[in-house]
Amino acid sequence: MRITPDNRLKKLVIIGDRVLIKPSKPDERTASGLYLPPGVQEKEKVQQGYVIKTGPGYAIPVPMDDEPWKNEEDLVKYVPLQAKEGDLAIFLLSGATEVMYEGDKYFIVPQSAVLMLEREEEF
Repeated sequence: MRITPDNRLKKLVIIGDRVLIKPSKPDERTASGLYLPPGVQEKEKVQQGYVIKTGPGYAIPVPMDDEPWKNEEDLVKYVPLQAKEGDLAIFLLSGATEVMYEGDKYFIVPQSAVLMLEREEEF
């Protein structure tokens, strides 16, 4: 498979209850006017960015039965995450892990560190 700018993140798999967030510039403001004031950003306690990819969610083990016909996929079920691709997320930096991927900065953040999501209304 050839990686292009359009599909370069498709080969990334986000694990469990984590989300991949691309930080927005400090002066970016959403269409609804949401932004983090400079004082908050200077202290680096919270950050904002857009959700690029999400993991499958919180794993729930399925009781083991002696049912050999079951597929491997049936052994684990997931509770889906609230965060969805394209959401603006406000998250705690203390819970985030900064990563560089192909020259761009991203954060891998557990959903528990996400404080708020802004989502465009779906009509």
